[in-house]
Amino acid sequence: MEQIVITSSEKKDIYQEVLPQIASLVSAETNLIANMANTCAVLKEVFNWWWVGFYLVENEQELVLGPFQGPLACTRIAKGKGVCGAAWLQQQTIIVPNVDLFPGHIACSSASKSEIVLPLVIQGKMVAVLDIDSEKLAHFDADDQYFLEKILSFFDSI
Repeated sequence: MEQIVITSSEKKDIYQEVLPQIASLVSAETNLIANMANTCAVLKEVFNWWWVGFYLVENEQELVLGPFQGPLACTRIAKGKGVCGAAWLQQQTIIVPNVDLFPGHIACSSASKSEIVLPLVIQGKMVAVLDIDSEKLAHFDADDQYFLEKILSFFDSI
């Protein structure tokens, strides 16, 4: 399915529309996996990105695949490896305009061209990363980072 190109203004409007929806979903449910699954579904539906999903921290050694929307994905990622492992290790958002230029990129799909990965910290503890891939180069920007971090902040209340 081809991704529709939207303007920065349209993108901000879409985020503004989904923020209360995701906030409501997350605040009404205490199960982390259910909240992750619904968040992925909403984001995939409204933006039609190639892949949207969470990788959960397991035993402080690796990330394991959690709820996602999109094609088949890597199951486990070592700490510090690839974009997801780097975001986990650094505990900060990483935006990659061209995944082929990211040292150590893990190519779960050759269709992925750009990526944003955000840490999910709940009550001070790193529990997962949100990984979003696009088939377009340089698809993600500071606006995506701002709104996606805001969405992940809703999880701190569960």
